[in-house]
Amino acid sequence: MKVYFLGTGTSQGIPVIGSNHPVCLSADPKDKRLRVSVWIHWESYSYVIDCGPDFRQQMLVSNCPKLDGIVYTHEHSDHTAGLDDIRPFSFKTNGVSIYAHPRVLDNLAKRFDYIFATDDKYPGAPSVIPHPIHPNTAFMLGNKQVIPINAYHAGLQVYGFRIDHFAYLTDVKTIDQQEIEKLRGLQVLVVNCLREESHHSHFNLSEALQFIAIVQPEKTYFTHISHTFGFHEAIQQKLPKNVYVAYDNLEITI
Repeated sequence: MKVYFLGTGTSQGIPVIGSNHPVCLSADPKDKRLRVSVWIHWESYSYVIDCGPDFRQQMLVSNCPKLDGIVYTHEHSDHTAGLDDIRPFSFKTNGVSIYAHPRVLDNLAKRFDYIFATDDKYPGAPSVIPHPIHPNTAFMLGNKQVIPINAYHAGLQVYGFRIDHFAYLTDVKTIDQQEIEKLRGLQVLVVNCLREESHHSHFNLSEALQFIAIVQPEKTYFTHISHTFGFHEAIQQKLPKNVYVAYDNLEITI
């Protein structure tokens, strides 16, 4: 299984519009971060986790040839706003499967009502096939089982996902011990790490490192990174062995 980092930035992306922050002015391509998302593919299967406002650009850069489905962590715009841009994939099939908490599916149906319409649907709109994700209930993506990991983004429930020995969690601030137990024995963990300073709804560096010490994956990659965290190379030099700063267009093999 291959994991391609489509985006590793926060809700504003990096560079931030109109910002003169040194990281936003960096010439290092690893300091330029689109909104957070990953493309996961194996054999003939192809899925993305989250579909933000940079989705079209991410698909073109990554040369993703097909899309079997989208798995959503939660409903915030930086994770969902690209839904309309699935049209080229949708037109090749009878619709793209989307997997999310029922609350998130309801939110998408309100915001993208023309996509979810069943009567008098505009012929140019994409089609989706909703699949609700329920706590403590595994589901299938192609021929692989996915275990949802329940966590909280401040007071908002979010899902992380485990597939085989890989797990992806973003926008996490707190997670119960029973959910942490589902993350034992990982080869690769991807987790949000916003910055060094504390934040009300995201892991900061010390919290992310504490979480890694509990889960004990073989390798960890940080994502959902703020420009205030610093330059990519400077962050990497601070990190322990086997903890890495992910960057856009990085691809790893599990």
